[in-house]
Amino acid sequence: MPITRGAKKAIRASERKRVFNDRRRRAMKEVLKSIRKAATGKNSTEAQKLLSEAYKAIDKAAKRGIIKKNNAARKKSRLVKLLKRA
Repeated sequence: MPITRGAKKAIRASERKRVFNDRRRRAMKEVLKSIRKAATGKNSTEAQKLLSEAYKAIDKAAKRGIIKKNNAARKKSRLVKLLKRA
């Protein structure tokens, strides 16, 4: 348990930040899931439309430190590779 006032405040702040981080991570995962589903379902036009949305979600997650920069680059690269195969 936190003892000092600063430690208590840090816990409150981290709980608030966790909510935003979870929301951004969930949004990223949902758009990735939908683009994969569209690509495997041979719906390439819908997948192409979702690509920019996926890039946006991935970049925002990387910017906020939810995922690392190389992880974001890898995810984007694999998405494009998936769409080229579909």
